[in-house]
Amino acid sequence: MQRNKKAILLSGGMDSIALAYWLRPEIAITLDYGQRAAEAEIAAATQVAKLIGLESHVLRIDCSSLGSGDLVGSEPISDAPISEWWPYRNQMLVTLALMKAIQLEVSELMVGSVKTDALHSDGTPEFYIQLSKLVSMQEAGIKVTAPAIGMTTVELVKKCGIPENILMYAHSCHKSNNPCGKCHGCTKYMYVKEQLGIL
Repeated sequence: MQRNKKAILLSGGMDSIALAYWLRPEIAITLDYGQRAAEAEIAAATQVAKLIGLESHVLRIDCSSLGSGDLVGSEPISDAPISEWWPYRNQMLVTLALMKAIQLEVSELMVGSVKTDALHSDGTPEFYIQLSKLVSMQEAGIKVTAPAIGMTTVELVKKCGIPENILMYAHSCHKSNNPCGKCHGCTKYMYVKEQLGIL
């Protein structure tokens, strides 16, 4: 099988939406892994995929019993650096997305991590380099990339030129399908809007 398609892990947040608009992979993969805001994230991701012409796939795998903190609605475990932390989350999301991507003739899976995600060890450039090495040595040799890892969200949005009406589909709340206005995701969403002059 010849693999020549690119896919994106499209969460429905600002970063992955902006990256999808900028680089236009053929395929978008969105995950409901048991996070509290899954339905709003899926609604945002599928609408954006439709608007920019991406083939959209939604996977539902309930991993909530393994989660921690804001994303699952529980107290963070003692190792958590901040309340939104879910252990091994990015590794899990990439692995689940790859299980679908391998069926779709994908050669590269893009992830929407940005510079500020380095707050977590699984949001650093080094993490994605090592993860891609691990994945590429397995069957199909798919690459994992984080093309915006050196940019902030504001820089990414400016670089990609995404129209405001598409960007505003993004759902960033970690705690609910309706934005709580208080979690880290909501705070970031409002900060980015302010920096971009979006009212």
